[in-house]
Amino acid sequence: MRVLVAVASKHGATLEIGAAVMNRLRERGLEANLRSPEEVRDLTGYDAVVIGSAVYAGRWLEPARVLVGRHGGALAKRPVWLFSSGPLGDPPLPADAPHDATAMAKVTGAVDHRVFAGRLDRELLGIAERAVVRALRAPEGDFRDFAAISAWSDDIADVLQAQPAVTST
Repeated sequence: MRVLVAVASKHGATLEIGAAVMNRLRERGLEANLRSPEEVRDLTGYDAVVIGSAVYAGRWLEPARVLVGRHGGALAKRPVWLFSSGPLGDPPLPADAPHDATAMAKVTGAVDHRVFAGRLDRELLGIAERAVVRALRAPEGDFRDFAAISAWSDDIADVLQAQPAVTST
């Protein structure tokens, strides 16, 4: 079974989550490929899709939103999982799901949407981003829980391995 993992990442932390998902799916015997949303021209040959995006100002990054908008019909014909990355701290804040996650889940018919804590490295930020982080007093650090990401990936593998590959368009 072939799985596309498409991830929109601004500074690399969300891409690393996507790579962890892909690697775990491969460890579980699935053929998984990691792509940026901009690289995805069509979904032919993929039986399932995982889409992830970093979240800024409560929204997914535009490339992930465009991917869902462009391929919504094809996504709705196969199992789709969504993840968002962005909350910071312990406990992670903000606690709310991104504003557009509900709409993305509806368009795709997503099996699940998860929010994973993110990473903040001020050295990677531009001047405007640093000002926002300073104003919000966002905590710096890596708050990603790779054990939770692996467990979620196992849940995906369990679902996919329980059903035959049926979609190629």
